[in-house]
Amino acid sequence: MSQLHNKTQAWSALFSEPMSELVQRYTASVFFDKRLWRADIQGSLAHAEMLQAQGLISPVDWADIQRGMAQITEEIESGRFEWKLELEDVHLNIEARLTALVGDAGKRLHTGRSRNDQVATDVRLWLRGEVDDIVTLLGALQKALVTTAGQYADTILPGFTHLQVAQPVSFGHHLLAYVEMFARDAERFVDLRKRVNRLPLGSAALAGTSYPLDRERVARTLDFEAVSQNSLDAVSDRDFAIEFTAAASLVMVHVSRLSEELILWMSQSFGFIDLADRFCTGSSIMPQKKNPDVPELARGKTGRVVGHLMGLVTLMKGQPLAYNKDNQEDKEPLFDTVDTVKDTLRIFTELAGGITVKAEAMERAALKGYATATDLADYLVKKGLPFRDAHEVVAHAVKSAIAKGVDLGELSLAELQAFHPGIDNDVYAVLSLRGSLNARNLLGGTAPQQVRAQVARHLARLG
Repeated sequence: MSQLHNKTQAWSALFSEPMSELVQRYTASVFFDKRLWRADIQGSLAHAEMLQAQGLISPVDWADIQRGMAQITEEIESGRFEWKLELEDVHLNIEARLTALVGDAGKRLHTGRSRNDQVATDVRLWLRGEVDDIVTLLGALQKALVTTAGQYADTILPGFTHLQVAQPVSFGHHLLAYVEMFARDAERFVDLRKRVNRLPLGSAALAGTSYPLDRERVARTLDFEAVSQNSLDAVSDRDFAIEFTAAASLVMVHVSRLSEELILWMSQSFGFIDLADRFCTGSSIMPQKKNPDVPELARGKTGRVVGHLMGLVTLMKGQPLAYNKDNQEDKEPLFDTVDTVKDTLRIFTELAGGITVKAEAMERAALKGYATATDLADYLVKKGLPFRDAHEVVAHAVKSAIAKGVDLGELSLAELQAFHPGIDNDVYAVLSLRGSLNARNLLGGTAPQQVRAQVARHLARLG
C-alpha cells in the first residue's frame, strides 16, 4: 500500500509517491468549500436513503450513516470538527469522519456517485438557498425605498438628462424607478432558480453508473424540480453559476447607479440630501468633511462582482467535456458574489431609511434649468400649434429668459405673447414647477397622485 493511501486519500493506490505539501495547498479547496458542509450532508443523506430503498446498502448501514451524520453536524456547528488539508475538500473530510465514526457503512455511502456529481449537487443545493435569501433581501430593499418614496411624493426634484436639468419630477417617483429595477432583479432570481434546481446526482464521474439508482427519488427528497438528462453535461455544467453571477451583477449595477446619485446629491454642489452619520466617515486631515463611504464602496464592489462574472465565463470557455479541475475555481468567486450582494442589500435597506431630504434645495435647483419649457410647448400644442413649431417658439422664449437672467415664469405676459399671440394668463399655472408635476397625471407619470398609486401597488405586491 502506498504512502499516499496511508494518508487516507480517497483515490486509488495507483500512485507510488505522496503528493508534495505545495501541491496539496495548491489543489486543496477545503478551507473555502467547507461552507458547503450542510448541503453535502443533506445530499449524502438523500443518496444513502435511496441506496437503502434500492437494496444497495442495508437498513443497518442507513441507520449508522444517519447517526454518524448527526454527530458530524453537531461537531461542525460547535466548532469541534477538524478540517484536514490532506483530505482536499469538504466531501472527503466529511466522508473520512463518517467512516471513522461508523466504519464500513461510511465507506458504502459513495456507492453510485463521484465527487464530480456530488459537488455539482452540493453547489446547487447551497446556491438555491442563497437565491431565496437574495430574493427576500431584494423585497426588503424595495419596501424601504417604497416607504421613503411615499413620504416624498409631493417633493419636487429636478429630473436630469445628460446631467442637465430637464423637467421637474417627484422625488418619490425618482426613488420608485429603483424599485422597478430591483423588482426586475427579483424576477430574474426567481426564474434562474428553476435552472439551479436540477439534480446532477447519479451522473457519477461522467457516464452515469451501473447501479440501479432511483434519481427521481433523490430529487423528491431534496426538493429538486428536475433531474439532469445528460451525465456529461450534468457534471461539467456551470451555466447556473454564471447566470446567477450575471443576475447578481445587474443587482450591483443598479445599486451602483443609486450610489452615484446619492453621492452627487450629498455633495455641496447639489446639497439635495444628507445621509445618516452611520453610513459616512470623516477625513483624517479635513475636519469639515463628511464622506459617503457606503455608497462609494458599493460602487466599487460592483466592479468586484462584475469581475467575478467575467472570471466564471472565462473559466468555462475552453473546457472540453466532462469535468475538469478548473471547475474548482468556480466556488470562491461564487461565494464572494453571494456575500457581497447580500451584505450590500442589507446595508442599503437600512440606508434607504436614513436619507434626509432637503426639499427647498431640490426645488431651487429645478428652477435653474428652465425645467418647464416642455410644458410651455405642450401648452401651445393644446392651443393648436404643431409641436415642432411650438418647440421653436419656446426655444426663442428660453433664449430671451437666459439673456434677462430670469425663469420662463418670470417673463411678463406681454413678453411671452411676443413669441406667440395665443399665450394667455393661464400660462403661468403651466409654467410653475407644481403645475408641471401635476400635469403628468397618467400611468407611469410623475404626478404625486400617480406616485401614491404606485406606492400602494408596490406595497400590495410586496406584502
